[in-house]
Amino acid sequence: MNRRIMSFCLSLGTIVILSAGVARAQKPVTSPTEDDMYCSNVITNQAMPHDTYIIAPEQAEHRITAIDPDLLTINKGSSQGVQVGDEFLVVRAESDPLSQPYFKGQPSLLRAMGTMYVDLGRLRVVNVQEKTAIAQVVHSCDYIQRDDIVVPFAERPAPMFKSDAQFDTFAPPSGKPVGMIATTKHFGQTVGVGMTVYVNLGSKQGLNVGDYVRVFRHEGQRNEETYQDSNTTYEMYGFGTDREHFTWKDLPREVMGEGIVVRVGPNAATVLMTHARREIFVGDYIEIE
Repeated sequence: MNRRIMSFCLSLGTIVILSAGVARAQKPVTSPTEDDMYCSNVITNQAMPHDTYIIAPEQAEHRITAIDPDLLTINKGSSQGVQVGDEFLVVRAESDPLSQPYFKGQPSLLRAMGTMYVDLGRLRVVNVQEKTAIAQVVHSCDYIQRDDIVVPFAERPAPMFKSDAQFDTFAPPSGKPVGMIATTKHFGQTVGVGMTVYVNLGSKQGLNVGDYVRVFRHEGQRNEETYQDSNTTYEMYGFGTDREHFTWKDLPREVMGEGIVVRVGPNAATVLMTHARREIFVGDYIEIE
């Protein structure tokens, strides 16, 4: 056998063996990641205290933002009880910069849910002065800037995933509270597996971290989030007409996916999508499983 061919085959075999070894070493994902939990954001009608905040990043004469592992200064020091090793989270209130509704009633729905607080990162104090402290960004979700809100670190235990095999395409209504997907992270419109969405059900409706919500859609409604002609559920010119006109109430609903709750506010919850049979849009319905 040609030496070059033999060398190529041996190299290819080594790659296959190494790849197989890596595949065997990988553990199945059983719960949300650190980013899923600490970069998830939350919508709440309970205002975040703004008495502690970012003064400026290091080298502030020409820098306006900070990320991991930069240093920055906060407005609390030893006289307020801050100590080396203390940890904080950084958040910022945010709203959709476009303010363009994607479905009917979306703006009023979001207002009723509360304010979006975006997770920006996690800090650890490395030096303390009397009235200020220097902290290092140990985990960043996005850039941090002056006047961002600083709150004491609170652990967010990750709930356990259930198996995809338990997903029921033909699940009947659960009889529990029904809501909608109001928006997504970064105020998008389409949703897929691994994405974060925000629904208008919260602790007041009995929702808790670790609960699952089911996503579904009624066929044939005019107020759909995707464009369709009128009455396409029972007629389409050139493609036949049903003998009887069925309304959306008479037709089976389409169960499209589900997600796990990772954070909860009084009237809203943050949901990590874990299963999707097809594209999902903001405006689709959800129910507590």
